Order: sequence, then C-alpha cells, then structure tokens
Amino acid sequence: MKPMLKISLLAATVALAVGCQKEEAPKTEAAPQTEAATPAAANAMQFKSDDEKAAYAIGVSFATYLKSSVEKPKEFGIDLKDEMVLKGITDAFAGKAGLKDDEIRQTLQSLDERVSKQMAAKAAEKAAATLKAGEEFRTEFAKQDGVVKTKSGILYKVEKQGNGATPKATDVVKVDYVGTLTDGTKFDSSIDRGEAATFPLDRVIPGWTEGVQLMKVGSKYKFVIPPELAYGDQDSPKIPANSTLVFEVTLLNIEAPATQAVEKAPQPVKK
Repeated sequence: MKPMLKISLLAATVALAVGCQKEEAPKTEAAPQTEAATPAAANAMQFKSDDEKAAYAIGVSFATYLKSSVEKPKEFGIDLKDEMVLKGITDAFAGKAGLKDDEIRQTLQSLDERVSKQMAAKAAEKAAATLKAGEEFRTEFAKQDGVVKTKSGILYKVEKQGNGATPKATDVVKVDYVGTLTDGTKFDSSIDRGEAATFPLDRVIPGWTEGVQLMKVGSKYKFVIPPELAYGDQDSPKIPANSTLVFEVTLLNIEAPATQAVEKAPQPVKK
C-alpha cells in the first residue's frame, strides 16, 4: 500500500493536473451557444488575475487529492475529522504547526500501518466467506442428477453429448463459454463478445485443462471448479480470492496441436 498523505502540495497538484489532461475528451466542433447557462458556467468564479486563478486551482486540486486520502481510512473504521485536517493546513500555512517533522512522519507511518492491517483483515474475512460459499455451492451441486466428480475435485454435468474427437492437453481448442461466480455473477463470456475463444488447452487454469479433455467435439458441459484448480487466493475485481467458478462450455472444434502461439485466449488463462 502506498503511504498516505505524504505527498507535497506541488507534487499533488502536478499529478492531478497531468491526470486531468489525460482524461480530457477529444476536442469537437464548438456547439451552438444557448441562452441558458449550464450549472457549471453559472457557478464559475471570476478571478482578478491568472495568478489568482492558478492559486485557486492549486487549492481545488490538492483538496480533491486530500479528500480521497481522508475518506479511504473511514472504510476501515479510522475516522479522520475534516476539521482537524483543515486545522493542520491552516496551522502549517501560518507557520505554527503543532507537530514536528519527525512526529508527522511517525504519525503518518502509524496511519499507514493501521489502514494496511485493517485492509488485510477485511480481505481475509472476505476470502474466508467466499471459500465457505464455494464449498456449500459445490456440496449442493454434487447432489444434482447426472453430476460427476473427478479425483481432483472438479464437478461436471453433461448438458449435451457430442460425438466428435476428444482433445489432448497439447491441443488448441475452440470453445464458447460463459463463466460465473457461485452467486450467478457473470465475469466473462465469449458468447457476449460474439466470438468463440481459441487457445492452447495447456495454457489455462488446471480446471479447464482437465475438464475440457473430458469432452468430445460438439459437447456442452457445465463445470464447477474449486478455487485450488482456478485462481486460488489471487484476488481481482471480477473474481474474488478463493472463488469457486462455474463454466458452461461448448467444445466447438480441435484446431490443431499447440505448436504455435494463439492471439486470443479466454478469461481462465493462467495469471
């Protein structure tokens, strides 16, 4: 985690200014003026000079950065009062800061440590809950008619049995698939993209490498893959740590042995 509140006013301003420039929309032709002013225009401040405007911009830019730094710890029960932050700024500008430089560094370091500890605890709690939810889901899924469990722990159900060839781990396969979490949240789908996925079967998560080798071309299987055969304790915005993954996979074709790189591969590619 990056240290919080340890950025200078100038650095914060420059960083924010650069960021704003990158996020600007492409220029378009000027739109016809209308009689009614927009809310932004109505609230626009009038400045006596460019220096006054620049000073104001520095304040707004720094406040934007500072606000996010103050609000983030609140997610973890650390309440940084706005009035104390503003008092610190006021005192510093007046040359009468109530803390020495070494005290400031120690205090901010302590804040970083507290936030990091709370973040780790929250992440561990979430991962444990996800793991438990996955175990419960697999237990219930295993009770369904036609569900088979492999020695490794993969659960699968044949929704349509094809009569084509069966791929080997070294083959390049072409599939359509939909990937969801146990609560039904979709995190990836070749069908939604409108393009089947083609990839070497030995370059994806173990659950895919093993599972697709059970299929024949033309088959459609539903796989429930435990986290140890998926992404394990890796955490990402779409797939939380310790997630059990559910895939509906249709094996469209065995393209060729995996002798050359393939440009596109699906979500379950190893990280």
